[in-house]
Amino acid sequence: MSDQSLYERLGGADGIRAITEDIWKNHSSNPAVKNRYAKSDPDNVKQMVRDFFGAGTGGSETYTGADMLTAHTGMNINDQEFNAVIDDVMAAVKNHVEDTGAHSEVLSILWSMKGDIVGV
Repeated sequence: MSDQSLYERLGGADGIRAITEDIWKNHSSNPAVKNRYAKSDPDNVKQMVRDFFGAGTGGSETYTGADMLTAHTGMNINDQEFNAVIDDVMAAVKNHVEDTGAHSEVLSILWSMKGDIVGV
């Protein structure tokens, strides 16, 4: 077990930034979810993801967006879309981080949010 935080094992601010860039690319090209992002402001979405990811993994970032339930209520996100987003995020993480323990922790965090995202 590492003494480093998940944030540190993901590469800190620079690592989170790189992962977030890949997440955006993945979501924007994924047929299952790309329409959800078509009218979004890429810079704003990426900043919110960086802040959320950073704050949630032990970094000094401050997330100022809505909680997951509030942000996703009324969006009618289904299991297929949720799984597609998880696949996109995990592909980005694996592209930048070799630590399989970190992969597992990120996946656990993502799955823990399902009830606040799917079908609300």
